[in-house]
Amino acid sequence: MAEYKDLDSKAIKLAKQICKMCTAAGSGHPSSALSLLHITVALMYRVMRYDPKYPWHAGADRLVLSEGHAVPVIYAAYCDLGGVVGQPGRPSELRFDDALTLREGDSVLDGHPNPAIGMPFFDAATGSLGQGLSVAAGLACAARLDGSDKKIFCLIGDGESREGQIWEALDFLVDHKLTAVRAVFNANGWGQSDKVSVNQSAEALARKLDAYGFEVRTIDGHNWDEVLAALSTDATDKPIAVVAKTVKGWGVKTLYSSNYHGKPLAADQLDAALADLDAKAAELGVAGADDASAAKIASPKSVKRPEAGAISAGTFSDAMKAAGLDKALEAKKLSTRRAYGVALTAMGADPRIVATDGDVKNSTFAESFAKQYPDRYFEARIAEQNMVSAAAGLAAGGRVPFASTFAKFFVRAYDQVEMAAISNANLKLVGSHAGVSLAADGPSQMALPDLAFFRSFAHARNASGAPSVRVFQPSDAVSAFKITELMANVDGPCYMRTHRPDVAFLYDESEEFIVGGFKHLIDGEDLVLVASGYMVHLAKQACKILEEKGGLSASLIDAYSMPLATDEILQIGDDCRGQILVVEDNYIGGMADELSAAAAASDLGVAVHSLYVANVPKSAKTPEDVMKMVGLSPEDIATRCQQIFDHSEA
Repeated sequence: MAEYKDLDSKAIKLAKQICKMCTAAGSGHPSSALSLLHITVALMYRVMRYDPKYPWHAGADRLVLSEGHAVPVIYAAYCDLGGVVGQPGRPSELRFDDALTLREGDSVLDGHPNPAIGMPFFDAATGSLGQGLSVAAGLACAARLDGSDKKIFCLIGDGESREGQIWEALDFLVDHKLTAVRAVFNANGWGQSDKVSVNQSAEALARKLDAYGFEVRTIDGHNWDEVLAALSTDATDKPIAVVAKTVKGWGVKTLYSSNYHGKPLAADQLDAALADLDAKAAELGVAGADDASAAKIASPKSVKRPEAGAISAGTFSDAMKAAGLDKALEAKKLSTRRAYGVALTAMGADPRIVATDGDVKNSTFAESFAKQYPDRYFEARIAEQNMVSAAAGLAAGGRVPFASTFAKFFVRAYDQVEMAAISNANLKLVGSHAGVSLAADGPSQMALPDLAFFRSFAHARNASGAPSVRVFQPSDAVSAFKITELMANVDGPCYMRTHRPDVAFLYDESEEFIVGGFKHLIDGEDLVLVASGYMVHLAKQACKILEEKGGLSASLIDAYSMPLATDEILQIGDDCRGQILVVEDNYIGGMADELSAAAAASDLGVAVHSLYVANVPKSAKTPEDVMKMVGLSPEDIATRCQQIFDHSEA
């Protein structure tokens, strides 16, 4: 096929570079990369409309490498094309030999795709398998809102297709008719340690995809005619899936063995591998050919996205009235979960705000946004992993996505949350029904270990030096409203806990909330109570009990944010006889650990005590009942405060 000799020559050049770069790195996945060689060359040199010199172009086609370990083939091509890395204001153009810096500490060519370190060709960190197709779906949602006809190509491994999230994403693509996505399955027949199951064979994948409602193209993944035709086809009324039969380690005989997954060629094997590729070049009639003319890349079309600037929810009272909550405003009582829905809907006037939910929008109160802005609401149904990764894709597409479900159900997507944090995706997670105040539904619905998980990310710094995830626990409707708006204006991942019970307003609507902040609600002398969320109300009652029964004067801190400004709180504790009691409706690892760690590193002699959920709870009819059951009632808190005070005086 003489018309493809330029592509053959390019494929040979990149194949050699893949082998060299993995050998130089001493690690990597050359065999997987080589199986994607022809598909990658077809995409990056012919099919995709993009500008490697300006990878931030809003209208450019996108490539999501779900099979993240195969990234050397993308790097080799991107370096060959002189692709740009860094930031828009400080771009840097790659050279072909920069590919040989793969996996070096100061290189942007990380072991798996990662946009946060300066590789803008990618939209999300991948490598934890199964997540890329969801990201592609989110990108397609954003493209639809932009009015863009861009295509989003996603390369997926056949072994990876065993992951349930792949099928969550396929459902989502069909549900939302996201025909801009091209799901390309790399059917090379091998996993890491063995051949893939017959259920992930090319034939089985094609049958499954057809049953899911896709237009399926099964091709020889090393045949230019078939590859280019499949990747260039415009969608009809169905999303397209390509099942590409490929050879793992294409062109290099040593790599045909299954035990070469994740293993580079040793230095003394490299010459033989390059000789194999020279022989392949001779077979194709391109030995010694010049590959300079291979790239024929079409320019992307212009897209106008919403203008940047602060996002506003307006005033609390106006938003409450617009939501029909005049009576709650008058009674000054509402749940934080409902206040979230009020704020989200109020912010919906800004076209950057989008929302998704895991089939509980009538409980999280994302429903009000969905009704008012249906084009910007994407129902994810009971598929939390896909929901989080799709939200990361929406963020990469220039939107500000709020993803909500029960806080307990985010546990299913902790891996996806971590990958979004690695990407520094600008997504906002809102977990409702947090803690034990949920009561009657019992522990299967209660989020209890979530603060320990998210706190770990609050203390991990991303590439820009900011916390990987900011964590918020509003205690009343006003703070929930204001913090929702705050999260929309914070760059990077955020997580907010909301609770089910209606609670009294603690704050005037003029109150302001900041990242890392806290509120000193009651000024006392004898000890300090620190609480968050629903527990602030119980701690407030405990302060009253202490004053009425024991004459103790306790300070009360609403610690609504992590990482927390602990130095100031420790100083308040030092002024209150050096005693702090933290009360929280979660398992160990949350706010008490935040303050304990700070106290241990402080020169102040402050003792931090804690009350938390120490036993697996069960159902109870009311929040009051379950709080008594787990030892967190106002009376329990007051009793513990008295014990701490008495011991400190002894």
